[in-house]
Amino acid sequence: MESQVEAKTSVTESEGKGPKTAEQVLREQERRGLQLSRIRIMNDLQNATNPNHRKSLEAALAHLDKKIAEFS
Repeated sequence: MESQVEAKTSVTESEGKGPKTAEQVLREQERRGLQLSRIRIMNDLQNATNPNHRKSLEAALAHLDKKIAEFS
């Protein structure tokens, strides 16, 4: 839940800086989607008990972290 609040806060803060180009809007939407996917995977990872499933989730999390870092 905290990650969702942080994601919402960062989006809200950036919205007050004036009009955005279509490219900026698309990038923000993609970043938000990645952040939501990361939250879902983190939640799944907390509940996962099968080692193979955990490994897959950890790999997906690493991939998402890399994609999110590209936006910075």
